[in-house]
Amino acid sequence: MLRGFGDLEAEIMDRFWSWDRPATVREVVDDLQRDRAVAYTTVTTVADILHTKGWLRRDKVGRAWVYRPSCTREEYTARLMHRALETTPDRAGALLRFVDRISGAEASALLAALEHARSREAG
Repeated sequence: MLRGFGDLEAEIMDRFWSWDRPATVREVVDDLQRDRAVAYTTVTTVADILHTKGWLRRDKVGRAWVYRPSCTREEYTARLMHRALETTPDRAGALLRFVDRISGAEASALLAALEHARSREAG
């Protein structure tokens, strides 16, 4: 089952997605500590958990692990949305309720995505 991230997991993933580059735990800790105190060992543990869950990839560079996300923020969000749809027998009803709550700009983006999917299937 795909679930959302915990608070610290989300903060860590947000940094990686925002930076769009590999980074060490030290870089993440230094950035997090601008807003709150967090222990290096805690971030190391959470990064390792995210790696074990498949959300982060890592490579050894010297003595440190360098991490990077295994998917984009958009791919992660799409997985959550798809998983949420799987929880109801009335997908059409859930989609209708979803569309009722989105903005005009989001509706336009959804229409563009549907057109893209339609042309991909036809092509």
